Amino acid sequence: MACMDGKKCSVWMFLPLVFTLFTSAGLWIVYFIAVEDNKILPLSVPDRKPGPKRPPYISIAGDAPPASCVFSQVMNMAAFLALVVAVLRFIQLKPKVLTPWLNISGLVALCLASFGMTLLGNFQLSNDEEIHNVGTSLTFGFGTLACWIQSALTLKINLKNEGRKAGIPRVALSASITLCVVLYFILMAQGIHMHASRIQWGLVMCFLCYFGTFAVEFRHYRFEIICSEYQENFLSFSESLSEASEYQTDQV
Repeated sequence: MACMDGKKCSVWMFLPLVFTLFTSAGLWIVYFIAVEDNKILPLSVPDRKPGPKRPPYISIAGDAPPASCVFSQVMNMAAFLALVVAVLRFIQLKPKVLTPWLNISGLVALCLASFGMTLLGNFQLSNDEEIHNVGTSLTFGFGTLACWIQSALTLKINLKNEGRKAGIPRVALSASITLCVVLYFILMAQGIHMHASRIQWGLVMCFLCYFGTFAVEFRHYRFEIICSEYQENFLSFSESLSEASEYQTDQV
C-alpha cells in the first residue's frame, strides 16, 4: 500500500486509527442514547437545571441500560486495542531506545491505563462507585503519564527522522491532557458540573487523538509472530518481534 509520499506503508498504521475512530464513535453513541432516554442533560445546556436529569459526564451517560451495555462493550474493546498498541509500540522502540527503563515505563503506564478502562466499563458508577473511581484514576493518571513518556521517546529516538513531526503535536496534546485533568478535578471539587463534564469530554477526545498519532510511526513497520521449534539459543518472543518488525520502505 502506498502512502501520500509515494512510499510503501504498513497496514498496521490503521490499528491506532481504528482505535481512535471506534472508541470516539462508541462514546458519542452512548452520549446520544443517554440524552434520548432523558438520563443526562445535553452538553449544550448552559447551566444545570433542577430536575431528574444529571450532568453529562461520560460515566453517568453509561450508567444505566441500554447505554451502559454499549458503554461496557466500547470500553472493553478500547482497552484491548490500547493494550495491543502499547505492546507493539514497546516492541517498535526496543531496538532503538538507549534508556530501556523509559520504554518499559511507557508500556507499564499504558497497560495500567488499559486495565483502568476495563474497570470503567464493567463497574458502573451506581453499582460500585469505589471500583469505578479507581478505574478513572488509573485511566486518567497513568494515561497522562504514558502520553508524556511517549512524547519524550518520540523526540529522543527520532524514528525515520520524523521525531519532530510526531513529537511536537504529542507534546501539545500531552499539555492539553494535563491541563484538562487539572481543570476537571478543580471544577468537580467546586461542584461546577456542566463545565467539568465538558472538560471531561475534551480530555477523552485528546487522549484518543493522541493514540491516533501512532499511525505516523506504525506506517513504517510490520509486526509478525514467528512460530518455530524450541531451541536453546532461540531469541525471546519480544526480541524476535523486534528484529522482524521494521518495515523497509526504501526497498521495492
